[in-house]
Amino acid sequence: MRPEILFPLFAPATSLPGIGKKLGALLEAVAGGPHVVDLLWHLPTGIIDRRFSPTISETPEGVLVTLIVKIASHAAPHNRRQPYKVWASDQTGRISLVFFHARPEYLERALPIGQVRVVSGKAERFGGDLQMTHPDHIAALEEIDRVRTVEPTYGLTAGLPQSTVQKSARAALDRAPVLPEWHDGPLLAREGWIGWREALEAAHTPQSESELSPTTLARRRLAYDELLANQLALLLVRRRMRLRPGRSIKGNGRLRRVVMHALPYQLTTAQDRSLREILADMERPNRMLRLLQGDVGSGKTVVALLAMLATVESGAQAALMAPTELLARQHLRTITALAEPAGVRVGLLTGGRSRERTEMIARVAAGDIDLVIGTHALFQEGIEFRDLAFVVVDEQHRFGVHQRLALTDQVGTAADVLVMSATPIPRTLTLTVYGDMDVSRLDEKPPGRRAIATRALPLSRLEEVVAAIGRRVAQGERAYWVCPLVSESEVLDAAAAEERFAALAEKFGDQVGLAHGRQKSAERDQVMARFAAGEVRILVATTVIEVGVDVPEATIMVIEHAERFGLAQLHQLRGRVGRGGAESSCLLLYAPPIGEVARARINILRETEDGFRIAEEDLRLRGAGEILGVRQSGMPQFRIADLAAHQDLLAVARDDAQAFLQLDPELRSARGEALRTLLYLFERDAATALIRSG
Repeated sequence: MRPEILFPLFAPATSLPGIGKKLGALLEAVAGGPHVVDLLWHLPTGIIDRRFSPTISETPEGVLVTLIVKIASHAAPHNRRQPYKVWASDQTGRISLVFFHARPEYLERALPIGQVRVVSGKAERFGGDLQMTHPDHIAALEEIDRVRTVEPTYGLTAGLPQSTVQKSARAALDRAPVLPEWHDGPLLAREGWIGWREALEAAHTPQSESELSPTTLARRRLAYDELLANQLALLLVRRRMRLRPGRSIKGNGRLRRVVMHALPYQLTTAQDRSLREILADMERPNRMLRLLQGDVGSGKTVVALLAMLATVESGAQAALMAPTELLARQHLRTITALAEPAGVRVGLLTGGRSRERTEMIARVAAGDIDLVIGTHALFQEGIEFRDLAFVVVDEQHRFGVHQRLALTDQVGTAADVLVMSATPIPRTLTLTVYGDMDVSRLDEKPPGRRAIATRALPLSRLEEVVAAIGRRVAQGERAYWVCPLVSESEVLDAAAAEERFAALAEKFGDQVGLAHGRQKSAERDQVMARFAAGEVRILVATTVIEVGVDVPEATIMVIEHAERFGLAQLHQLRGRVGRGGAESSCLLLYAPPIGEVARARINILRETEDGFRIAEEDLRLRGAGEILGVRQSGMPQFRIADLAAHQDLLAVARDDAQAFLQLDPELRSARGEALRTLLYLFERDAATALIRSG
């Protein structure tokens, strides 16, 4: 149960003064959540300084000023298109306050003739007169201290006024309680940090541009709170995994020797090292939860297969779960070719209803299948394994910590879990994303993989590119053409792809296919299957092809508007080619002029194919928010922590969480209770449930 002290923060934002359903929805869009607490995490991005308060004669043009004036007269226009003017003065000069589409009765009340008023806004000259159009603030003299301040400004969305966010953030701050301190005294003293409530107040009331920096004491304190909650939650998940009874799996090497002898290459040092780490984990009596992290083409599937074969050698079953049926069938082809000659019985289990599926379910339950490949349908109700001891999950970034927890519950038996990810993540981020797991890294490619020639060209050379692709396709090659990210909207991305498809189909006819996220998955899979079979030679697509599509015959990757993509995403897309023996190329088409960051991305991509180096550079260029981006749903979305700016705090948070859980694994001490509140504050509720369930 969430502690009662946090109830006011988890009330809906619509409970704040002046926030109805419509404004509540807009606030939720900018703050990232529907609760009052979400406004606390929506920190200011700028300031408006209203402290400059000259006389009228000293007022410079084009500058924000706060003036004390006496209202002299009102001049209403003869027609509605003319502005309404209010003349005001001080002892040094006069100024006109200008209003378009004015409501005279409101202005007569707000600016009564003969009264002194405080007005704040930008002063301009028009026809020799000083004027202020639509002052931001109009107030009585006794309210001058409220106006003559530094205002925070916040990120907005269409239809949401700045003043609404300012008032709502202030109201949210007023509801924030003083909470028991969850950090120990020596850390607070060493860092010079104030309390949580004071840090929030300071972060929302910056007095200068420099106080917007993530390196201020207040923002560092709040970032550390969030990182500590993240690390505690992951370690509680890990502890639960460790406490569950496992089993020791040790094969005799019989099947592995046959398969390794049949491989056309020797394992790389990284593959050999990772396999030894996995096999050592499998032999221990505890349950394994390990991540196998490797770049595109680094040979993860072979390592996973060899670990699965060790399971089969021990007399148990292994399963591999892929995110889509297309990828499951792809794994089936690769693994069957290697494992069946060794006498391993391999089967496919996906969703739907068919006689084949019913038969496969019966064979899996009877133990007639050693190695089962499928989608999430593998762990649906009604599916039983005779003796499942090892599970491989492909594509980590669709599979966050909550999904990992759910899977380890679904598996039910004492099965070991190995998760494979083709998304290289910088070392600094590994803790935040995979803190509940042990990590093996494949940081070299198998021998014989050719480098991909990467070139950048302006879009003005589009016709040349189309002609060159026509020549290559005529020689039997296959090409991907990836269309630009238009926005977060799949609709617009699909429209861009359809437009390019139409232009290329006009030239190359039915040799061109189209794949995007708005299609039904069966339709999309069919197009991709035709591309894999060579019936389609040019596949126009959105980023749906980013993950896992394996067509070794594809040798050309064209990325249109490459400047709109992130570095790691460009690298993932490029990794779709160069998978066979033939020379491959990647063309990055950009629309000049491009910014410094986009230019740096393209240059790094041309320099290296090392996914881990690319991931580090991506972090440096864009910050962690985008790398762990919204599209990658398994990644934690940090609200305050910026891992590019707060890297040093991450290791401290990890050590702090580890040390504390050794002393107080149930979080029962006074600091432990405060840390429970912290977990609830950052909505790591699943982790608090684990403390109770042990």
